Amino acid sequence: MALPGTRARGWAAAAKMAQRRRHAEAARGSPSRASQGSRAALYVHWPYCEKRCSYCNFNKYIPRGVEEAAMRSCLVTEAQTLLRLSGVQRVESVFFGGGTPSLASPNTVAAVLEAVDQISHLPADSEVTLEANPTSASGSKLAAFGAAGVNRLSIGLQSLDDTELRLLGRTHSASDALQTLAEARRLFPGRVSVDLMLGLPAQQVGPWLGQLQTLLGCCDDHLSLYQLTLERGTALFTQVQRGTLPAPDPELTAEMYQEGRAVLREAGFRQYEVSNFARNGALSTHNWTYWQCGQYLGIGPGAHGRFVLQGAGGHTREARIQTLEPDNWMKEVMLFGHGTRRRVPLGQLELLEEVLAMGLRTDVGITHQHWQQFEPQLNLWDVFGASREVKALLAQGLLLLDHRGLRCSWEGLAVLDSLLLTLLPRLQEAWQQRTPSPVQGG
Repeated sequence: MALPGTRARGWAAAAKMAQRRRHAEAARGSPSRASQGSRAALYVHWPYCEKRCSYCNFNKYIPRGVEEAAMRSCLVTEAQTLLRLSGVQRVESVFFGGGTPSLASPNTVAAVLEAVDQISHLPADSEVTLEANPTSASGSKLAAFGAAGVNRLSIGLQSLDDTELRLLGRTHSASDALQTLAEARRLFPGRVSVDLMLGLPAQQVGPWLGQLQTLLGCCDDHLSLYQLTLERGTALFTQVQRGTLPAPDPELTAEMYQEGRAVLREAGFRQYEVSNFARNGALSTHNWTYWQCGQYLGIGPGAHGRFVLQGAGGHTREARIQTLEPDNWMKEVMLFGHGTRRRVPLGQLELLEEVLAMGLRTDVGITHQHWQQFEPQLNLWDVFGASREVKALLAQGLLLLDHRGLRCSWEGLAVLDSLLLTLLPRLQEAWQQRTPSPVQGG
């Protein structure tokens, strides 16, 4: 893949941009706390990869060459446009995902962060995460990303078994992964997350737990366990469909997950979300915004967002998707200032369904105060308190509904999907019972 060379001179320019941003922050002083509606997270999608992994169906492209200056300019423009449309005054976290954003130049990261801070306000201590793959993230480049404003890394390690890595189509070895992890921890102590996959074809519980134990000996304070999903259209899906590979065993996968979360709990990690574990308070601020149904803006090809167009006089939250294909997206950004392909206004019930499904993914669940921010009329007791089906889940110890709110137990968190089959219809029923007829008087 031919990317513009990230020379030391370019990295120095990125560091200067980040330094200007910090100086501007100091000159402004401490701004007043922005209201909930004027705060948001920002997701930045870098769509390019060196190769497509066998399990991945994300919006990514393997080009012969990348015009990074044009991509950088369009990312900056779209960020400026959507920040103005949203009226967001404070960006609380930025996440560079992909694709493989560690293939980008630190200049691109610095330019986006500087643009965000000029239009909105990006506090100097905001969480700024970059996804990195071991083969595209040398120590010197990671340091340059740090100088550009990145202060947290998410490393796509996926496995510590070379055979599994080849099966997944990854370009790195287990040795590469551990070396990158060590370098990342040196540069970003306490701010490095790693991903480990489970439920691969032919994967066994014992060897997988061995990988997890190895990782515990060298990881930082955040770890994500992701179950393989066989996505239609991927090479791995095709191999399983044809019988070339065995289908993952759901019982073994469930055992891996249960054993893995127990091992992590014993090691002092808090399972703060279905797939995410942290110790020493190292939760992901950015992802927490998603699970709490906070506003987030998505820029870049195929990025998703959820926000109110306050800057344009709007009052309804929209689900937005940017144009997928990079060249078409760039053309639209250059013509219109943004490449939004689809806008869907979210009704109140749709929003509450998201609050329920996303909030229950966390160990905190949904507090009464949080629910009331979205629905002041119908409280959690009104919705779930009298339901026989919900009472059965409470009696089984899978759910808790008390003075704090609604949340899953340790056991319930592992079977959340099945719980939602009861909870979502109950919410819909309660909503229909309290909503007046759509035909209303003038």
